[in-house]
Amino acid sequence: MKRKNGGALLLSIGEFSKICAVSTKTLRYYEEIGLIFPSEVNPESGYRYYSIQQLETMLFINRLKAYSFSLEEIKAILDLKDSQDEKLYLSLIKKKREMEQQVQEFEKTLEQLSNDISNLKRGKTIMSYMESIDVRLADVPAMCILSIRKMVHECDFADEYSNCFHKLFRKITDDKLTMLAPPMVLFHSAEFSPFGLDTEFAIPIMEYAKGTRDFHPGLCLKTILYGSYSALSSVYTKQREWAEKEGYESNNALYEVYVTDPSQVSKESELITEIYYPVKKKLSNVYPKNNK
Repeated sequence: MKRKNGGALLLSIGEFSKICAVSTKTLRYYEEIGLIFPSEVNPESGYRYYSIQQLETMLFINRLKAYSFSLEEIKAILDLKDSQDEKLYLSLIKKKREMEQQVQEFEKTLEQLSNDISNLKRGKTIMSYMESIDVRLADVPAMCILSIRKMVHECDFADEYSNCFHKLFRKITDDKLTMLAPPMVLFHSAEFSPFGLDTEFAIPIMEYAKGTRDFHPGLCLKTILYGSYSALSSVYTKQREWAEKEGYESNNALYEVYVTDPSQVSKESELITEIYYPVKKKLSNVYPKNNK
């Protein structure tokens, strides 16, 4: 501890580190990236000193770090002067929403974990939840769909979902078309690729118009999913297992029908999604081999 010219009290980097519970190594790194600078550096010894006023700055940094702000985000806020409170308010609101989403994810995972533990205690396997997934055959009639087809990366799906359906609904309104069923998404890709998934956003309508086409699903495996989209992979797996066991194979693009609008529900448990897997009987099952 020393006094600056003029009598102001300065804290050594060690003292400052102890009070703020931040290592001296971290303080030096913060100095390197311009987050917080020492109030004074001895040119001969290189000793660093911080002012009493900088204690609150360091506490402010620690507080934002506790809210999962990156150092870049914190620096951007500290660099502001006139509009710092406004920027901070908006940033805190955003972080709050992100944390609420994380809490929901943790709660969902915790519930799943509890169910797995319960099943194991009852002598069931951890995969026994698959038994509750219902797969049925359904003959789906042909339909006229208004659609937008494009390559979509998985990380962009939510945005593309919103953008594409916004355009489709606008066209339905502008052209006075008649919507016959909930929105749906067809997945034409056989596998993931660096270019994304061949995805078609569609809405069944009554009239033929520019941008429409006929879609003939025919015989499909149908499963209704109640709840989070995170369970879709389990549904896909169960449908493939069912098809293999019963002698069916893929016959068209798998598609999902969004019975409930994800933007209109308050929690994931309210989501209802229908998953359709168009199939046909395998040729080996239709035409038995001749025994010679």
